[in-house]
Amino acid sequence: MTNQTVIKVGADATGFWGKLKVALARRTEGRGVALFIVIASFVTVSQPLVFTAYQVTLGRIALIGLVALGLTAVILMGELDLSVASTLAVSGVIMTTVANQTNIAIGILAALAASVVISLVNAYFVAIVGLNSFIATLGMLFALRGLALVLSDEQPVKLENTDFGIAFGQPLVGPLTPRILIFFAVFIAIQVFVSRVKAGREFLAVGGNRQAAYDAGIPVKRRIFTGFIISGGVAALAGVVNSLERTAADPTAGSTVLLASFAAAIIGGNYLKGGKGSIVGTLIGAASLGMLQVALTISGVQVPVQEIFIGGVLLLAVLTDPSSLRAVWGSISTTFQGIKNSLAKQARD
Repeated sequence: MTNQTVIKVGADATGFWGKLKVALARRTEGRGVALFIVIASFVTVSQPLVFTAYQVTLGRIALIGLVALGLTAVILMGELDLSVASTLAVSGVIMTTVANQTNIAIGILAALAASVVISLVNAYFVAIVGLNSFIATLGMLFALRGLALVLSDEQPVKLENTDFGIAFGQPLVGPLTPRILIFFAVFIAIQVFVSRVKAGREFLAVGGNRQAAYDAGIPVKRRIFTGFIISGGVAALAGVVNSLERTAADPTAGSTVLLASFAAAIIGGNYLKGGKGSIVGTLIGAASLGMLQVALTISGVQVPVQEIFIGGVLLLAVLTDPSSLRAVWGSISTTFQGIKNSLAKQARD
């Protein structure tokens, strides 16, 4: 039977479609590529203007992608950082407030410094205290949201140097704005760090088997601190870029980015338990959701409805993951077994 199976797989792998199927199945990004093709096809048919207004589309992909790339750093280790949305908002408020009192360069440095403090607090509770990262960063999410509202008096903080903000939003290289160029620079930096730098490669080891990572001499706690600093720093950078382009900082900014950026990372093939993932996959996921959001916006779909679409894509990505399907089937089997045992016990009684 084994020989027959091997022969069948080999036969299926012949030809273009067979080879493509095998390639997508083997690659971490395979599911993301498949969903990208589906979404791109849908957008091409339903709203081709997305590709004509490529500057808007690339800008949206860049915003989602920036936050998603930072998130991926902690997801690779099996952790979560839900505070990125509020980090984006509060960093924008800090940058604009400080820039209005001094200059933009100092404002940007203040925002990035604040993100480091936020990240260190998150990492401390996760790596040192041992708190679940979901709980720790959820608490930070609400704390930072409140801080952003307090610092801004619950109003958008306008950038006084509007000339700089307007210039920042203009194309710098061909059709590429600074936001898009920064996104690609961050993508390359994190990709090189995770794939080429020893500390970055150890992220996957920490996520794959934490105890084995400890036994191998990997400084697990230090890596967790590094991951959260990357996540928070990139989110703050996204907040700075967003505020500069809009010439104002919105204390509620980022609320619509969290779901999309999280979905982009998962669609790209990053495993929530850690140990498996891809920065390239996150890029593909961000491109898919960026196109989808712009298409829905052009079609007049309201933001809450857009989130329903994004949630549906996220569920589709999770349910098409073999490991997730096994987990779901195991949960269903356990539930039915429990019901069966309960009924059997009642019958005996």
